[in-house]
Amino acid sequence: MIKQLDQNKLRQSTVLLTLGSVLLGATHSYGLGFLVPNQDAFAIGRGNAVAATADNPSAIYYNPAGITQIPGTVIQFGDLNYLGINVHYNSPNGASQANTKFEIVPIPELYFTHSISNSPVPISYGLGIYAPFGLGVKWPQQSSLRTEALNSRLYYITINPVIAVEPVHTLSFAVGPTFNYAKIGFNRGLTSAFDYYEFKGDAFNFGLTAGLMWKPISQLSFGLDYKLATDMNFSGTSTYGPGNGAVFSTGTTGDVHFPQILSGGISYRPTQNWNFEGDVDYINWNTLGNVNLHGTKNIFGQNLILALNWHDSWQFKFGATRYFGDGWYASAGYFYSTSTTSSEDYTAAVPDAGLHVGSIGVGRNCEHWHWSLATQLIGGTRSVPADPGNTNPFTGATSGGRYSFLVPTLAFSVGYAF
Repeated sequence: MIKQLDQNKLRQSTVLLTLGSVLLGATHSYGLGFLVPNQDAFAIGRGNAVAATADNPSAIYYNPAGITQIPGTVIQFGDLNYLGINVHYNSPNGASQANTKFEIVPIPELYFTHSISNSPVPISYGLGIYAPFGLGVKWPQQSSLRTEALNSRLYYITINPVIAVEPVHTLSFAVGPTFNYAKIGFNRGLTSAFDYYEFKGDAFNFGLTAGLMWKPISQLSFGLDYKLATDMNFSGTSTYGPGNGAVFSTGTTGDVHFPQILSGGISYRPTQNWNFEGDVDYINWNTLGNVNLHGTKNIFGQNLILALNWHDSWQFKFGATRYFGDGWYASAGYFYSTSTTSSEDYTAAVPDAGLHVGSIGVGRNCEHWHWSLATQLIGGTRSVPADPGNTNPFTGATSGGRYSFLVPTLAFSVGYAF
């Protein structure tokens, strides 16, 4: 049974919570940060290079200006499945190895668009429900990384209504608010094989998304998409379990800054049978510095601080789609995502590396129905030196070593036009 700490118990446990603060000093990214760039099977099949294509309802995420290309009323549902965030770890001396636990992480999305055809200025409306951020990494209890990480979770959902207009035939733009809810949880060991520190909390906030699409000629289009940064004030509980059956907890809050994102793309269509596109995304992670945990004190009476020191990251995306007869098409794509954290700030809580992502997809557009299937293979490696910046001063455990990533995904989407 969880006991609420009174003042005496709080004083007795501040030292132990301070150990937790040291161990929490690096809850960072895993190559993509917390970002989930995969929001539609058609887009995934072509490496998510769709900012200048954006011609199905998932345009609400990739570039909402694209929904002016969609006639009538369309609803689309999809699901992305990470088939395990599979990370293999080797310690610097090769004496210790560990693998994250396998689990399937599903991420569904839902989109709706409606275009008014008889308006003096073409206008379209849309609604998207999707998960732009998320995380699921779980290390075994017996791992040498136990004091670095056991379980890291982030659930983030966005409801995004948009409106798009086409003032001239070649140009469209869109804007819409986002309503965001997030839930976070992470835990890790402290100094023994049984104790642990854990934080759980949730938050709600608003944001904004906007897009622009320009088609100067039929073979060429340009797209821009912008997502406003959001600050999430997580409110929840810090818990300490010393390993003897007792559990202590205290209310805790902390602000986490999620990044602004700017995406740009160029689509070239030499014939009606081919669509080639290249995109570049900028993710402004460097605003995620230190996170103050209010309500949980160290032995000096100060708020605990999560010393996050992320840096900006980039994604370079390329994709191609070949259209065949009777609505069939096939796609292939590739993107590279740069890392988001330095070796000094590295932690196994959210493993990080520059990642290479290859993908293929297939689908069909019928009179009313359309569907897509896609798969990805995400891979990368990173060697982190063992130094004081990533070594636990109480146990000597280090997050230094070699990390190898292999993450397959499988996605589908299906839509219906009324």
